Parts: sequence; C-alpha cells; structure tokens
Amino acid sequence: MALQEEGDDYTKDGTVHLRGNPVRRSQRGRWKACSFVIVYEIFERMAYYGISSNLVIFMTTKLHQGTVQSSNNVTNWVGTSWLTPILGAYVADAHLGRYITFVISSAICFLWDPKEKIQKNSFFNWWMFSIFFGTLFANTILVYVQDNVGWGWGYGLPTLGLAISISVFLLGTPFYRHKLPTGTPFLTMARVIVASFCKAKAPTPCDPTHFHELSSLEYERKGTFPIQTTQSLRFLDRASLKTGTTGYWNLCTTTEVEETKQMLNMLPTLCITFVPSAMIAQTNTLFVKQGTTLNARIVGNFSIPPASLSAFGTVSFLVSIVIYDRVLVKITRKLTGNPRGITLLQRMGIGLIFYIISMTVASFTERYRLKVAAEHGLIHQTGVKLPLTIFVLLPQFVLMGMADAFLVVAKLEFFYDQAPESMKSLGTSYSLTSLGIGNFLSSFLLSTVSKITVKRGRGWILNNLNESRLDYYYLFFALLNFVNFALFLVVVKFYVYRADVVTHSVDVKEQESKVMGINEDE
Repeated sequence: MALQEEGDDYTKDGTVHLRGNPVRRSQRGRWKACSFVIVYEIFERMAYYGISSNLVIFMTTKLHQGTVQSSNNVTNWVGTSWLTPILGAYVADAHLGRYITFVISSAICFLWDPKEKIQKNSFFNWWMFSIFFGTLFANTILVYVQDNVGWGWGYGLPTLGLAISISVFLLGTPFYRHKLPTGTPFLTMARVIVASFCKAKAPTPCDPTHFHELSSLEYERKGTFPIQTTQSLRFLDRASLKTGTTGYWNLCTTTEVEETKQMLNMLPTLCITFVPSAMIAQTNTLFVKQGTTLNARIVGNFSIPPASLSAFGTVSFLVSIVIYDRVLVKITRKLTGNPRGITLLQRMGIGLIFYIISMTVASFTERYRLKVAAEHGLIHQTGVKLPLTIFVLLPQFVLMGMADAFLVVAKLEFFYDQAPESMKSLGTSYSLTSLGIGNFLSSFLLSTVSKITVKRGRGWILNNLNESRLDYYYLFFALLNFVNFALFLVVVKFYVYRADVVTHSVDVKEQESKVMGINEDE
C-alpha cells in the first residue's frame, strides 16, 4: 500500500528533476514553487514598468520629441520587448527547456538594463496580481524618483530590482518541476501543413487504422499522451494519412496533427486581442500626456507625477483580481459547475466590454478638458497648467484596470491551457505576442490618424494637446473596440475547447452562448 502511494506521488505529465530524474508532486511544484515565481515577477515587473511607465515623459523632456514621435517610440519599444517571447518559446521548447531559457533570458535582460487544476487556475490570477503589485511600486515610488530626484537614480533602482528578481528565482530551483525539450513546435506545425497539402487530393477514409500514430507505450515513455482525432480543420488530417510514403515531410502522427490544429484554432482569438492590446498602450502614452496639461498639485508643493496615475489603474486591477478570485469565482462556480466559474472566453468578453466603456469615458473626459481650456483662453498656450485637477482622468485609468483584470489574465490562461502539452511555451508567447502587435498597431494608428487629420485641416494629435482633438481619437478607439467585440462573438460561437481542459461535464458552448447572447440554433 505504501509503495503504491509512493508511486502515485510521482508526476505523470513528463516533468522531471533538473537532472532528468522523476519528481514527486508532494516535494516539487505546487504553491511552494509558485511562490518563488510570484516574488520574482514582482521585482521584474517593477524593473520593467519603472522604465516604461515614465518613458514618454523622458522622450518629451530630455529628447524634446513631439506627441506622436514620443508616443510611437514608447509603443515601438514596448512592442519589441513583448515580441521576443516568440524566440524564447522556440529555444525553450526545442533546445534548452523552460528553466535554462528563463535564467539566460533574465541574465541578458539584466546585462541590458488535474489534482492541481484548480490551484493552477488560481495561480494565473495571483501571478498577474504579482505583476501589477510590482507595477504599482514602479508607478508611484520610481516615477516620483525619476521626476524629482533624477533619471540616473530613477533607472538605477529598476536595475537593482531586476538583480533581486533573478536571485529569488534561482533560490526556488530545488522546488521546480522541469519539462524536457520536445522539439520546436514551429517545425511540427510546418510538417503537418506541408504533408496535408502534398496529399490534398487523397481521399480521407473513416477507418482510423489508415492514419499514422505511435503506440500508447511510446507516449508513456516520453511522459506525454496521444491526442484523439477531432472534427476541426479536417483537411489537416491528411498529414497523418498512410499513402506509402514515409518521408519526414510526408507523414506525421495523428497527435502532431491535433497539436497543430490546437495552435491554429487559437489564431482567431489571438487576432481579437490585438485591438485591446492597443488600448493598453494608451495608458503609458496619451493618458500620461494628458496629465501633463492638468493641475497635479495635491497639497502644498507636493504634486503627483502624471505617470503615477497608472497606479490607480494598477490598484483597480489588484482589487478586481482579488474580488474575482475570492468572491465571483466561488459564486459562479456553484452556478455553472465550472472550476473557473465562467469560461475563459466569457471572461475575455467582459474585459472587451470594459475597454469600450473606458475609451468612451476617456473621450468625454477629454472633451471636458478641451472645454476648460477654451473657457480660460488656453487653447494656444503651451506649458501652462489648466485649472483642472489631474484626478479628472481617474475614471479612465480605473476602468482600464478593471478591463485588464478580466481580459489580460484570461488571455494568458487561455493560450496556456489551450496549447498542447509540447507547445505550452509557444502558447504562452501568443499572449505576449498580442501585446507586442497591439503596441505596433497603436503606433500605426497614431501615425496614420495624425497624418490624415492634419491634411484635412485640424489634426487630432498635435504637440499642443489643447489644439488637438484627442476626444475624437478616443471615440474612434471606442468604435474600433465595438467592432472588435462583434468579431469576438463570432469567434466564441465557433471555438471548441480542448477536451481535457473542459471538466465536470460542463457544456462550454451552451454556457458561452447564453452569456454572450448567441443562439446555438442560428
């Protein structure tokens, strides 16, 4: 009996010791290991946001760049930093493994300035909580140091924070579970696509014995599991069809085909996240620029730095995360039977609605700011603070924080959970890639709208914000988010979750259709 319990304690998902030995669930992983990752993330995000939050002010005051140029330089820098995880995912999955890749990438960054299913669901919420906790410190203390002490100290402290984060992560090494590299997912996906096109004219039989698959013992030896054939993207099934040719680019296993399907099925959802990611970019650019025109004095000679307004969005995010994880999930879990309370796409949909509301509120707030500027004859004045408190911008920051609490966390968990086991790193990179592309999209929209509106008589985004029409620009974003939400409803209607992710016999399609207002019989 004791031997049986000891055997059951070993992980069965392919995770091993750093040296390749089997590991026990009771000794490694779980919250003991997660705690090191969470603390790491606090200091790492403090370092990152300590630079990015106030970068638009640095570009403006020290480099003397205009509104469009400074905003685009920030979003281009942020976009590039979020796209690098694609390279990291390739290296982690194909060559070095996630742990070694993580350590090396952190070092480079420093030099260059099912029994556990519910616990894992909660981990994503608290992981994001740690991110925004570090962000809160950056948006308050570090931003104040940058504005009032100096940029040398303001950027030196984030470097120290990054060094601490790396040390904390390394201290947790004895408690981590490690995934062995299983090959590059890009190559697997390319093989499946090429093989399916090579056999495009071949008939597809119903007999499963006509399709190539490894034995279950072979998968068990690798610590993985075979995946059964699904009905989506059926044309890719030909990649595993036995036609007599067994070349590397001519024949794949059914599991490889299904893994490719899962990654391709997530692409429409990935595209839906580009627009809200562009909205997030506004908090560190145009929202901050608005704050520079307003009265930031709180008491005496103490003034709140414009970039510190992001702290209110961070607090809103943190409060929303705690309420969602500790209250809403428990209530909805009883109603739906879903361990997450509501499905991941439903949570993302709620976030999209908050983005629409946030940009609408931002538009009306900016219109009021312009009205005050006109009433006091300050339309053509630069460098003069309006007789309007900076806290008038508070609602749009708070709403953005609430939107992030729903969409950003759900997006990360969705791409991780829906990715096949051998492509988890690539799945996670989907989430970060959406932020990268969203920032580049923000740069493109800002430049394009600025050029078009200037040619038509009055620019919407000028160096003097009192002469600009940011209210129109924000309203344009609200409409863009509304169109994006409509496309999201289409994605929800046709998306099918991975079978092993849906638990407790929850009819996800029916539940999502009810919440999103979609009729299954349409």
